[in-house]
Amino acid sequence: MDVIERIDMLMKERNWTDYKLSVKSGLSSSTIANIHRRHTVPSIPTLEAICDAFGITLSQFFNESYSSVQLSKEQQELFNTWISLTENQKKVIASLIKEFK
Repeated sequence: MDVIERIDMLMKERNWTDYKLSVKSGLSSSTIANIHRRHTVPSIPTLEAICDAFGITLSQFFNESYSSVQLSKEQQELFNTWISLTENQKKVIASLIKEFK
């Protein structure tokens, strides 16, 4: 699987549009569009930003045996909510969850 196919697969798993990837990665819409429309392979810094948006490492991105965990509808909803939180909100939620252990 090539880099662009892998990005497309990760976007499809998350039901993300180019715009959502742009927002989550902090990259311009034109950068994301060039990857898809012109089949431009992203630079390492661009790919790192994309991986950060997906919540994975570069190693996970290139690991062919890396498979996504299948999430239930409820888990997917929680995940989608989580990725839209600010870092401070994530810390608060993580602390709360740790209290239940």
